[in-house]
Amino acid sequence: MTTEVKVEAQKVDLFEKFKILKWLAKLRSFQFLAILPNLVLFYIFILAGIFGSPIGNANIIIVFVWILWWFLLISVMVPFVGRLWCLMCPLPAFGDWLQRLALIGVRPGKTVGLNNKLFGLNKRWPKALSNIWLQNIGFLTLATVSILLVTRPIVSSIVLGLMFLLATVMALIWRGRAFCLYLCPVSGFLGLYSMTSMMELRSKDKEICRKVCKTKSCRAGSERGWACPWLVYMGNLDRNNFCGLCMECVKSCPHDNITLYWRPFCSDKVIKGYDEAWKAFIMLVLAMAYSVILLGPWGFLKDWANISEKGDFVGFIIYAATLWFSCLLGFPAIYYIAVKLGHWWAKMKKQNGAVSLKDMFIRYSYTLVPLGLLAWVAFSLPLIMVNGSYILSVLSDPLGRGWNLFGTAHIPWTPVYPEYATYIQVALLLVGLYYGIQKGLEIARELWADEEAAFRSMVPLTVLLVAVTIAFMKLFAG
Repeated sequence: MTTEVKVEAQKVDLFEKFKILKWLAKLRSFQFLAILPNLVLFYIFILAGIFGSPIGNANIIIVFVWILWWFLLISVMVPFVGRLWCLMCPLPAFGDWLQRLALIGVRPGKTVGLNNKLFGLNKRWPKALSNIWLQNIGFLTLATVSILLVTRPIVSSIVLGLMFLLATVMALIWRGRAFCLYLCPVSGFLGLYSMTSMMELRSKDKEICRKVCKTKSCRAGSERGWACPWLVYMGNLDRNNFCGLCMECVKSCPHDNITLYWRPFCSDKVIKGYDEAWKAFIMLVLAMAYSVILLGPWGFLKDWANISEKGDFVGFIIYAATLWFSCLLGFPAIYYIAVKLGHWWAKMKKQNGAVSLKDMFIRYSYTLVPLGLLAWVAFSLPLIMVNGSYILSVLSDPLGRGWNLFGTAHIPWTPVYPEYATYIQVALLLVGLYYGIQKGLEIARELWADEEAAFRSMVPLTVLLVAVTIAFMKLFAG
């Protein structure tokens, strides 16, 4: 039995098992009701960043966005429910509503090949930019100045406000969620790490999509649902990367052929291009870099990164250049050497019909996805364990103005079992390493017909994965 057949056998149809989920997905107001409270919170956060306390741990935008939201996103939502955040994200909300000229209802009609009436220019995004390279650069740029972003409320307000404005303007020019697909820095890593998620939205029978369905309403829309804002055709959807779980296809499908599945961890394992491979490099290196700067014993590195307080421009330039080099060239070069060695050793066993080095380079980069995700979870865990008490205090005093709305403003800083953090971090890294190696071997067997050649191809990369894991452990455990 192949790996794919095993995965299919282990899937659970959530719409069938829990009827209320299907009812919610078909409810026309479902996404609006999911977005609305987040939009209200977003407005409060922006105001808090502008008018509230300039001290980070006394301002709700810093505590709720960069401690609570980030922890829940990377540690809970991504591994369990994938891109569900995209369903409720407030950033593209106004753009969606302007594009549709509706908050909830559907407007049937014709717009550039779609079955909905849409407002705006509805241009196609340039083909040359139809990848995640811009997201990679955007995320790396924000990561470079992240200490400024997570300590200065006004900076967070400006950045989030600009992203909101950009998403809205782009919706009036390009069709669908062009901002989410091609520019949003958060969307890039959500797409990559959602491949590990234990939830997926898929067609129940792809043959119905391809041979029976004539309208392709999931992509083109209908009188019951909007055209997919992510430009997805469910008959071809086989990865979580570019499905924002908006559930419009569930409403518009005339054959009731779309459902939500619960599946094994790391079921998607096909990286399709260099842009996605480099996202895996960037995310893993950034997790390591943050661990070095914030957890390592080298205080001067934190000073270099903290340009806003220290003002060491030379140090910051050295830090930024090293970070960009490591993400874009340094680590990819080390990875390439490992893959090249594996390719050479595997070819010694199987001279004919050898897999191309390019295919190995791209496909094997998936091994960094589970390891990278669990490294980020391990890094984020102490943030919530050590700083979680700030959530309760800032809830009562969101602007840092001396309020006590819910009687929790004066709760003292109280770390929660910080002595256990290291043990959990090490366990998480070992889980990431296990899945990285396991999925790497599965990919190797898909590429190499010969079992021994497949094993040989993974040996150097396995050494690299183990070395990276040990480096993380050293940083976390000391």
